[in-house]
Amino acid sequence: MSVLPANVRNQAFIDGVFVDALGGTVFDDLDPSTGKVLAQVAACSGEDVDRAVKAARRSFRNGSWSRIEPKERKRILLRFADLVAENGAELALLDSIDAGKPITDCEQLDIPDVVNNLRWYAEAIDKVFGKISPTGEGNLGLIVRQPVGVVGMVLPWNFPAGTLSWKIAPALAAGNSIVVKPAELAPLSTLRIAELGRQAGIPAGVFNVVPGLGHVAGKALGLHMDVDVISFTGSTEIGRQFLRYAADSNLKKVVLECGGKSPQIVMADTAADLDRIAENLAGAAFWNMGQNCTCGSRILVQSSIKEAFVERLVEASKAWVVGLPTDYTTRLGPLIEASALKRVLAAIEQAKIDGGTVLAGGHQVLTDTGGWFVQATVVDNVSPQMALARDEIFGPVVAVLSFQTEQEAVELANASAYGLAATVFSNDINVAIRMARGIEAGTVAVNGYGEGDITTPFGGYKTSGFGGYDKGIEAFDQYTNLKTIWVTLV
Repeated sequence: MSVLPANVRNQAFIDGVFVDALGGTVFDDLDPSTGKVLAQVAACSGEDVDRAVKAARRSFRNGSWSRIEPKERKRILLRFADLVAENGAELALLDSIDAGKPITDCEQLDIPDVVNNLRWYAEAIDKVFGKISPTGEGNLGLIVRQPVGVVGMVLPWNFPAGTLSWKIAPALAAGNSIVVKPAELAPLSTLRIAELGRQAGIPAGVFNVVPGLGHVAGKALGLHMDVDVISFTGSTEIGRQFLRYAADSNLKKVVLECGGKSPQIVMADTAADLDRIAENLAGAAFWNMGQNCTCGSRILVQSSIKEAFVERLVEASKAWVVGLPTDYTTRLGPLIEASALKRVLAAIEQAKIDGGTVLAGGHQVLTDTGGWFVQATVVDNVSPQMALARDEIFGPVVAVLSFQTEQEAVELANASAYGLAATVFSNDINVAIRMARGIEAGTVAVNGYGEGDITTPFGGYKTSGFGGYDKGIEAFDQYTNLKTIWVTLV
């Protein structure tokens, strides 16, 4: 049985203190590995969201964060990063238990990423400058960036701490006040991180957290007339709703990072390297139980090497051991909820009906735990028309398709409503770059699955989202307003 760290925070964090939701309402936060209740967490209402937004607006206007010296804001954010690092083991355990993530991933990838993101944007604070426009001697044109004000953030459950840091680090670095709505399926690390931010010296009201249900707290944040920007990561369906909320309220800026169906293209010229590529693409497909918006869930293999590649992919899938998330030998933990397990198993069954061949996995396992576990699954003989090739499954299931020519591969890659990420494997740099340019996706990796690092902007095309980016200086810029100050010299 999973054991949470002592003194887990389960209240809202508003104006620098933990408080119950008005009326004392709560929701059950379930353990994905057992199906049992981990904690009862404050279920914030529209009134609670309004309290948090008012605290954020007040703190922004009084300048306790927005107008302090950049070097002081930098010092506090660096201290914040240090506190996250010092409490890394606790935060990793929270995310592992709450979201069902393998503890090794949380300790070695997710929490170090949070620390790095906070430090990177802290260092950017005193290194991002405005501009002076070229004018005649009678004028001076100043082009400056100022914080937008109050930023609302609605988080996913698959990388609770990691995605939080992608959003809060640039927004806070730019001088904004924030209101965060964590996913109701995994809210615990966000609440603890907010507490560490206050301990680091972030003033009261600058960093607020309103846990609750999406259709209540998330909707209230999206519709709030005093929120200047909404940054959302999640499904395309809910992303559309936030666009409607913005239109129905104050035309707030909306930053969307939504779903994906990322193609992984393997060209025949890589035949001598198929062992490495199969291992890499097994990781792309099964990492985080396939619950990743850039999941490499479509593998497109040139037909002349397909049989050899598939043999290696099936072998590589065997290394993805299913187990309890807090077990250090586990590579695949549970899916996030019962409905996710049902959806994934239904997708596998539909693939069989449609003519696909399950070569590895395909079954629920560890049923005696009460948790929602499924094996790493490889499905061959998938056609472009099948649902498995088109729909985002959000589970450890990979579809293998074949193609004949470079042009066909690009067309197959682009035959999707999504456009978040892709990978091209080729030993011919001309082919790789040509294909990378032709693929409609925000990030295209070459010869290895990847999303870039903190220096590279991350966002999508088409229904994978638009309006801004996570990561890079571009993320810092999107939480600012560009202003021209035009001076007439007399």
